[in-house]
Amino acid sequence: MQLNDYLRQLQSQNKSVHTVSNYQRDIEAFLGFYLSGELLSETDVSENSFLTAVEYQNSLVKNFSEWQSIDSETIRAFLAFRVQNGISARTLARQLSAIRSFYDYLLFENQVIKNPAKGLKAPKQPQPLPKSLDVDLTQRLLEQPLETWQDVRDQAIFELLYSAGLRVSECAELDLSPGLDEMQSGWVRVLGKGMKERLAPVGSKALQAIQMWLQIRDQHAAAIEQAVFVNQRGGRLSVRSIQNQLDKRTLQAGLPTKMSPHRLRHACATHVLESSGDLRAVQEILGHANLSTTQIYTKLDLQHLAQVYDQAHPRAKKKNS
Repeated sequence: MQLNDYLRQLQSQNKSVHTVSNYQRDIEAFLGFYLSGELLSETDVSENSFLTAVEYQNSLVKNFSEWQSIDSETIRAFLAFRVQNGISARTLARQLSAIRSFYDYLLFENQVIKNPAKGLKAPKQPQPLPKSLDVDLTQRLLEQPLETWQDVRDQAIFELLYSAGLRVSECAELDLSPGLDEMQSGWVRVLGKGMKERLAPVGSKALQAIQMWLQIRDQHAAAIEQAVFVNQRGGRLSVRSIQNQLDKRTLQAGLPTKMSPHRLRHACATHVLESSGDLRAVQEILGHANLSTTQIYTKLDLQHLAQVYDQAHPRAKKKNS
């Protein structure tokens, strides 16, 4: 059987047992859907048959070889059927990938003349809402004692991520010039996605933290290093190092949550939006090319509003059961 041959090939490619099992289950689920109509019209299946309907369908699946008869519309119908049954977009994407991969194998083996799954797109993955951080927890993170030169450096980094809403890569790649040329005016110049340059705002706390760091930076940076933030060897601090330092600060602050530099960027956006309601301003701060990218923060803002309303409005409070 072609399916068994395909699964053996996956095993020979050192695919994990979990992957092979998933692909087998996905392809059999699709074939079961395809054969369901044939099963209902099959005259050999009757109440007196020693095979149940389920057993009979399983036998059809195991012995099926007419893969050439399946077209793109059948695969679309299968995906639509799975959507109606509440299957997640992530699972559907994996199932379509399994079907496409199997047909690639059949093409290679000259058992079909085309791949009906080629060109089909899985349902769009739902965009998860970014996890923000409330103001009190943000302040606790940023108000820890500074005992080493790395603490002073990290304070400048974290304040900048939160104040300017920078991506962590933008922070790591920030150079003394032109990055800090306009810092005294309250701006840093960063190079964002698509090599687009923008000015990002620097609040008073971030400005103070950066100035403290610059006072000692030259003691730790290599002579020719232009990076604002440097490591113990005097070279540019990496994105991974920033994440590691933030992990340490999170533990130091006793925060009841996992932190990431991206969450500080999200916190900047949500806190500005909650206070101002100005979505265009948030778009400019974050450096989003399209307003639609920024609009996800309106969902966060509405979630926050709903929580406050439920807790504060006398006619919204739920009665104790």
